[in-house]
Amino acid sequence: MSTAAQVLDTVLNATAGLTIGELLLQHPDVPRRTAQRWLNEWVKENKLVAVGTGRTRHYRASGTAAPAPAEVRTDGFHASIQLSVDSLDIVTYLEQPVVARRPVGYQRDLLETYQPNVTFHLAEPLRRQLHRMGRTAAMLSPAGTYSRAILNRLLIDLSWASSHLEGNTYSRLDTRKLIEYGQVAQGKGTLETQMILNHKSAIELLVENIETAGFNRFTLMNLHSALSENLLPNPADEGRIRQHAVEIGKSVYRPLSVPQQIDEMLGILLEKAGQILDPFEQSFFVMVHLPYLQPFADINKRTSRLAANLPLFRANLCPLTFLDVPERAYSLAILGVYEMGRVELLRDLYLWAYERSTQEYLAIKQDLAEPDPLRLAYRDLIKQTIRDIVSQPTLEPLALVQRAVVGVPETDRSNIQSLIVQELGRLHEGVLARYGLRPAELLAWKAAQGR
Repeated sequence: MSTAAQVLDTVLNATAGLTIGELLLQHPDVPRRTAQRWLNEWVKENKLVAVGTGRTRHYRASGTAAPAPAEVRTDGFHASIQLSVDSLDIVTYLEQPVVARRPVGYQRDLLETYQPNVTFHLAEPLRRQLHRMGRTAAMLSPAGTYSRAILNRLLIDLSWASSHLEGNTYSRLDTRKLIEYGQVAQGKGTLETQMILNHKSAIELLVENIETAGFNRFTLMNLHSALSENLLPNPADEGRIRQHAVEIGKSVYRPLSVPQQIDEMLGILLEKAGQILDPFEQSFFVMVHLPYLQPFADINKRTSRLAANLPLFRANLCPLTFLDVPERAYSLAILGVYEMGRVELLRDLYLWAYERSTQEYLAIKQDLAEPDPLRLAYRDLIKQTIRDIVSQPTLEPLALVQRAVVGVPETDRSNIQSLIVQELGRLHEGVLARYGLRPAELLAWKAAQGR
């Protein structure tokens, strides 16, 4: 482990100072608690001064002038997002006018030369740091335990933040009302509302099928289908390989246009993704290569952001919600991959975004209620019963419930019956995907029940 003297020397040599997150990036072997204790001691000893509060708190040598304050730099990156020299080089190139940048096509080598578990987009010290950040109390539990425990919060945060990166103007409060109560925000277009609901359905798809979901065509196609429902000009493009050429707005990048080539590269991409053992490397690999290939007619970046969470869900790590990620910063980071085949800028943003996400979720994890064991054990039965009841509006609901629980042990039967009735009472458009139902089916059932 780095010594205290080495850590102090790093801070003293940083002209603009360092946040604790930036310091740990250079000394990933030092536990965060130890680094914080050292910093506090050095401040008391007047070796360092602390500037700012919370996550943006910087430490610098005593007697040095503080840098000019800047919450957001001109390149769209928040001042707390530390960019490497390589990343700044990417930003400089991309800030040129489009006409000054060289047109490029898809470079197969970026994917074909990648060897799972041999070559890495994320260096080993960085992966260790991410693991320390994202560790939860559910690490040894069955896959998906943590994501199910935080599902209500996750649906709101990830749906809102990912949609915001697409220009969606729903507020977080609007998103919460839509997801929890089915309440559409006033003054918002149907496209924005649909985008939020599609995110919710797609997240539920991953969490509820965590045992079988993987980096395969079935999962990816259904994930895209959930995200793109009712948003594409041609509904036939939902969950299907792109059949035509596309252009990337404000970019000189031209993706592959031949469907057979797209299909071939997607096969290679999924095979390599599935072989990666480290969940963070797997997550970042998908964030790089899915949007770069552009396998779908649209909604590729949204698909990659949710797919990037799949390995984290499975490993019971904190999710990557993209909270507070600046839209301009994310756009530049993705363009760095598109136009230059370089991942450094996206990597720096990924690290910052994940630390931001973990701060939210590790702060609330102690307050999480334990999942209802009966609801967990009988979730498939509950879902199927709800589906059967709504899809058969002319039949008596209570009779269907009683028939469904016949095989349940007598000690649990009445409780399961009550759970099903409760779920029926909470049905609204925002939760229908969980049961494989459509809005029209719910309307027909409510009409038949006189609701």
